[in-house]
Amino acid sequence: MSASLVEAKRVFDSAPFIASLGCHLDTLGSGVCHSHIVLAEKHQQQDGYVHAGVQATLADHTAGTAAVTLIEEGQRVLTAEFKINLLRAATGELLICRSSVLKPGRMLIIAESEIYTKQVGSADDCSLVLVAKATVTLAVTNK
Repeated sequence: MSASLVEAKRVFDSAPFIASLGCHLDTLGSGVCHSHIVLAEKHQQQDGYVHAGVQATLADHTAGTAAVTLIEEGQRVLTAEFKINLLRAATGELLICRSSVLKPGRMLIIAESEIYTKQVGSADDCSLVLVAKATVTLAVTNK
């Protein structure tokens, strides 16, 4: 595994807030990161849907991790801005995020996250329901 992928794995796994939500890293590659959360009652808002904050956090953190795979040693990324479109009420047993870098850059990286829900008993991607989409702008800084 390259040094940038090792650093990206560390970034994903070492954030205490992310761990408290139960976020899990699934796929990591150059400019790509996929993750998921096994949904529980703690992830719900008052009407039983997945809280928008949970969706936004997973979209932001997964996009940031995708960006980390492209930066140089001694650099880090910090979210400068993000926009999320909540497309439908999210229910299910898994929250899945697929993030990829749209535009790498020396100072700014633009990434996109798609958030899906899935019932655990369904094995194929046809059962995924797109519930949110986010665009994340990340500032590249020196440590």
